[in-house]
Amino acid sequence: MEQIPQDGVVVAAGTVRGTQSFVHTLSECWRRPSLTALEVLWRWAYGVPALLVLRHEGLKILQATPLDYAALKSMTVVDPLGSAQTLVKALALLLPRVMGVAMWLAPLLVVVWVIVSAVGRTVVLRRADKRLHARVGTLIVLQAVRVVALQGSFAVWFWCMERVAEWTVTGPIALGGEPNLVGYFSLVIVATLGLFTLWAVVSWALSVAPLVAMLRGLGVVGSLAAAFRLGPLKSKLVEINLVMGIVKIALIVLAMVFSATPLPFESVTTPEFLFWWWVGVTVLYFLGSDFFHVARQVAYLQLWRAYED
Repeated sequence: MEQIPQDGVVVAAGTVRGTQSFVHTLSECWRRPSLTALEVLWRWAYGVPALLVLRHEGLKILQATPLDYAALKSMTVVDPLGSAQTLVKALALLLPRVMGVAMWLAPLLVVVWVIVSAVGRTVVLRRADKRLHARVGTLIVLQAVRVVALQGSFAVWFWCMERVAEWTVTGPIALGGEPNLVGYFSLVIVATLGLFTLWAVVSWALSVAPLVAMLRGLGVVGSLAAAFRLGPLKSKLVEINLVMGIVKIALIVLAMVFSATPLPFESVTTPEFLFWWWVGVTVLYFLGSDFFHVARQVAYLQLWRAYED
């Protein structure tokens, strides 16, 4: 079956191919590094200062908390229950101070993120297509809605982790048995991947609503309503969002693998080398993540233009 690329969108037998078009979009984004550079710029313009603030507040908390560092350093996987008790004692000391800082710092970081991301997304998308409308105010509200939904997904994840802990760890201990740590970690991995995939499937409308607002010049309500009424385009966007979820998981796995690569040579490596190795892996992970964020938005845009035509 012949496939003809049309502005990055693959059409075969009169049908737009979502995933195959996404491959063409990746190539186009690779040929336009300015898009990824702008994405990296606005994300890191927020992320670096945010990390510095978190580091500053974290060090203040550690300096003011009388932790038993000797016990923390002596923790080992051979004695998981003892290590857990040590962590519980440390958290009991840290949590009040952490919550005190989080009460004002977390809302501040969220508000700044919402504003910066709306401006950054506008700049990147208008760089990709100058015909788009600048709707910064609308994007700020839409981004806030998405953040609230994302926080809800984290709340569901945390609830699932609590239930898993009850079934495999605290429940058996309360009955005088042994905790099932293998079962715990297995269920944690399965539940996390499942919720991650579910979010990728159901969050497509929140991801595409800002683009709809810029394409049609709509407000918050209009763009959200239009995002849920996309007709045949909906399945293509869900398909791409699901692929992006898989790509994110793959990036995380690759980052974990590369982070663990020097560990077999720990006896001949220095802590400084390991630190900079992990910093490099983290930077590469974020660069890759930013690239795929851009590719997803451009793929949405190209599919929309294809259906408009």
